[in-house]
Amino acid sequence: MSLNMYHILSINDSVAVALRDLAKGSKFETPKGEIVLKEEIQRGHKFALQDIPKGTNVIKYGFPIGHAFKDISKGEWVHTHNTKTNLSDTLTYKYNPMPEANHIPIDKRTFMGYKRANGKVGIRNDLYIIPMVSCVNALLDIVLQQFKALYPDNGYFDNIIILKHPYGCNQLGDDFDNTRNLLIDAVLHPNAGGVLLFGLGCETNQMSEFLDTLEKVGGPIDKTRIKHLVAQEVDDEYENALNMLQELNETASHDRRTPQPLSKLCIGLKCGGSDGLSGITANPLLGHVTDFITAQGGTSVLTEVPEMFGAETILMSHAADEATFNKIVDLINNFKDYFIKNDQPVYENPAPGNYAGGITTLEDKSLGCTQKAGRSYVTDVLKYAERVKKPGLSLLEAPGNDPVCVSAEAAAGCQMILFTTGRGNPFSSFVPTIKVSSNSPLAKKKPRWIDFDAGKLLETPMEELTDIFIQKLLDVASGEKTNNEKYNINGFTMFKTGVTV
Repeated sequence: MSLNMYHILSINDSVAVALRDLAKGSKFETPKGEIVLKEEIQRGHKFALQDIPKGTNVIKYGFPIGHAFKDISKGEWVHTHNTKTNLSDTLTYKYNPMPEANHIPIDKRTFMGYKRANGKVGIRNDLYIIPMVSCVNALLDIVLQQFKALYPDNGYFDNIIILKHPYGCNQLGDDFDNTRNLLIDAVLHPNAGGVLLFGLGCETNQMSEFLDTLEKVGGPIDKTRIKHLVAQEVDDEYENALNMLQELNETASHDRRTPQPLSKLCIGLKCGGSDGLSGITANPLLGHVTDFITAQGGTSVLTEVPEMFGAETILMSHAADEATFNKIVDLINNFKDYFIKNDQPVYENPAPGNYAGGITTLEDKSLGCTQKAGRSYVTDVLKYAERVKKPGLSLLEAPGNDPVCVSAEAAAGCQMILFTTGRGNPFSSFVPTIKVSSNSPLAKKKPRWIDFDAGKLLETPMEELTDIFIQKLLDVASGEKTNNEKYNINGFTMFKTGVTV
């Protein structure tokens, strides 16, 4: 229900969303009668379609996004000054599956990828330089400089990325296990054409134990692809590292892209710096892409668990079976317990930029965020630092923090990240990241950040723009560089949960 001025997401909604800045006194004929705006409404913000009495729910997406804590009149701005979240503690849930997912035909298109010995497929042939501990981070910059002096165009690698992190020593229990497991995930990533593991020697994350665990998880180590060095054990760590990188480069010289089926694609779904249009344009677009990828036998991964709060019953209804439903319940309630144990409210979200962009409560944010799941069945639920095991839609345990989320998705095996944003966010992980703007002004303002403009959905049919976006995705999978690759913007951020001694 859109006049290119406002949008109503469900016939049951009590609010509409402004698609552009609307002046005070603007008049609209809506399904609920004539509306006269009582004040200016900025793009992405909401106005009331009817009187909303104090204590009653505010409805958007057909669901409550909170309640009015004062009377709201028809045509009035609806935001944090008059609306408050309904969220509180953990809940009990009932399994109520949706009738069926969308039926999408098999697509015979392929992408050009790198087939690995274990059957996985990479969309890049990248070189990862991975520190075992933060103490050696600065040394790796010198190692890379030496290699680039010999191979200014990266040799036979598509990208060379140092996975810097601040950990690897003085960690205990699960916190240390998460660090080690996430690094192992990166070593085994299908986009990795070569890996140099660089240790110091005295850290908790000992190289010998790391390699033993790596072999248990990933099978025999391919020594032509994975090299390791402990700085305290050699006289010249730079010379040794450079020799190893040259050997990895020689191995990569034999790699070639070959046609691969769409079932080999694994994509991560993320939103950051969201605004009031994210749940109308960019996130629903990714939902259609998710439905397409999973219908081809591929995999999508959705995370940001706190941004499922308030919309979790929708995801639970997507569970492929009751066992998966129970895993989703545990995922949601365990993360709420994480907040509660740390004496923090579970609804302490959205961020200031979200509020400025028109998002009012966590339910408002979550109902927009989960649009990225489309109507795909949830086939698995992953713990933090676990890798993808099944095709379909997986939910991954991680917080809402953008760098932590995309790093976790990449480590889980996602070959690329689809990242929607309404306010703008330059961060990307160590895999190609397609940044999707929710509005066209952002795409025009930040062309070095944004790869695709979903704001065009205000003028272009969803089916048409979905087809265009899917082709963009396949082009990136086949080697087209994203902005984060062009400008060498990447990072690797871990979820710190435990004690540092």
